[in-house]
Amino acid sequence: MKKWMQFLVLIGSITSTSVLLASGDMKGGGQLPAVSNVKWKSECSSCHMLYHPGLLPERSWSKMMSGLDQHFGENATLDAATRDEIMRFLALNSADKQDNRRSKRISQSIPATDAPLRITETRYFTSKHDEVSPLTFKRKSIGSASNCIACHKNAEKGDFAESQIRIPR
Repeated sequence: MKKWMQFLVLIGSITSTSVLLASGDMKGGGQLPAVSNVKWKSECSSCHMLYHPGLLPERSWSKMMSGLDQHFGENATLDAATRDEIMRFLALNSADKQDNRRSKRISQSIPATDAPLRITETRYFTSKHDEVSPLTFKRKSIGSASNCIACHKNAEKGDFAESQIRIPR
């Protein structure tokens, strides 16, 4: 009978561990928390997908917001009040301010002296996508590595679960 109980405890432990691993970890599942700001959503998603603030540290968002007149080849200048509101939102929810596994790993992958403007240039991104051929990112259905929603349908919600990845042809 004792071996039977040990077996049940072992099965229970394996099942519990599997559930935790499938969810990412015990604190938020490694997914980015839901965040919302009306101005951030309307201004930033008017030209491109809505990048979650937890994908870059505050210093990167600050650098980006201070150069909106040259925003990846476009003039994305905002009035001061809108810019400041969005910046406060980005800072509050940036990778270095979040308490979830994914943001912490992103933040740790960026040297303290760096302020990358492209998520695709972080060590975290490159390590997570190292098995994806550069030619895959160039497919017409994807366009570039920065088009997260091509493969991660819930990217704008901060959901990058590997179980949900669908790479288009």
